[in-house]
Amino acid sequence: MARISVIGGTGYAGSAVVREAAKRGHEVTALSRTAPESPVPGVTYVKGSVLDAAVLQGAVEGADVVFEALSPRGDMVGKVEAVIDDLIELADAAGVRLGVLGGVSSVLVSEGGPRLFDTANPPPEVLPEIQLGLDKLEAMKASPESLDWFYVSPAAEFGAWVPSTETGQYRISDDVLLTGPDGTSEISAGDLAIAVLDEIEKPTHHRRRFHVAH
Repeated sequence: MARISVIGGTGYAGSAVVREAAKRGHEVTALSRTAPESPVPGVTYVKGSVLDAAVLQGAVEGADVVFEALSPRGDMVGKVEAVIDDLIELADAAGVRLGVLGGVSSVLVSEGGPRLFDTANPPPEVLPEIQLGLDKLEAMKASPESLDWFYVSPAAEFGAWVPSTETGQYRISDDVLLTGPDGTSEISAGDLAIAVLDEIEKPTHHRRRFHVAH
């Protein structure tokens, strides 16, 4: 059993990771600024902002793994980057493994090909969030060698607004975009959470990114 802290633990992805971790019998702490609509039995919920240094410190202290799933929207726009920098420092000092939910834009469209970001034409309003995903990956790569981290890139279609079916399965890739027979790339929050917990329980991506999709 691992002690897992999920930052952003009541959001779309974070709450799915919390549920899956609790289902597997781990000791789970979920941190967020909002209370959960449907608390998961056995999970410790901490209400607070990670912009508060004490709250962020508390997320790392006593944990074996910290998983960051913050939403960079609203008043968190432009602030998540600093949180990641602080998390890297805190996790490295404490010897805690750090997992990060990133974006798909840095994934390659084909083996040896360009990044998805370089081939897409996203609307201006989502560019800050896309850039954050790119920046988070570079921050993890630049972290001290002593920090054990993993970075998860979900499918291209991923979010509460995307119709998706939980299958209990997923496919995994290091850097190349995964698509289905119809050319779409999608995954549900529940299936992404399975991939995250599989990585936590049997680590195979040390200081590496991986990409998951149906």
